[in-house]
Amino acid sequence: MRPTSRMIAFTLFAIVTVEFGGWSLLGMLTSQGTLTDFEEQFFRAGHAHAGVLLTLALIYLVIMDRTDFEAPRQWLLGLTLLTGILLQSGGFFLHMLIGSEGAASTGTLLTRGGAVLLAVAMVSLGLGVLKAEGEGRRQSLEGFSSSI
Repeated sequence: MRPTSRMIAFTLFAIVTVEFGGWSLLGMLTSQGTLTDFEEQFFRAGHAHAGVLLTLALIYLVIMDRTDFEAPRQWLLGLTLLTGILLQSGGFFLHMLIGSEGAASTGTLLTRGGAVLLAVAMVSLGLGVLKAEGEGRRQSLEGFSSSI
C-alpha cells in the first residue's frame, strides 16, 4: 500500500473528529451557552482551520502521487503536512484554554509553528510537481527525437 493511501485514510478518519467538534460547538452555542466570546472565537477558528486544512490534505495527497517522490519522502512530507494541520488548528484550541485576549500564548506559538510546517509541505510539493513535469517533458522530447 502506498504511503499516500494510508495518509488519505487517516485524514478521512480525522475529518470525523472535526464533525464531532462542530456538533460539540453547536451544542455549546445553542443549549449550554458555556463559552465566552473569546472562547467561541478561538473554538470556531480551530474548528474551521481543521476542517479546511484536512480537506486540503486530501487534495495534497492525491497530487503527491503525480510527483516522483519515493516512499520515504512521501511519508516525510505527508507527516509534515498533517503535523502542521494539527499544530495550527490545535494551537487555536490551546489558546482558547490557556490564553487571554490580546496576549500571545503557547497556543499562538503552536499555530504559527503549524503554519511554517504547512508552508514547507506546500512548497516542497509544488517543487516536486514542477520537477516531475519537467522530467516528463524531457522524456517525451527524448522519445520524440529518437523516433525521428
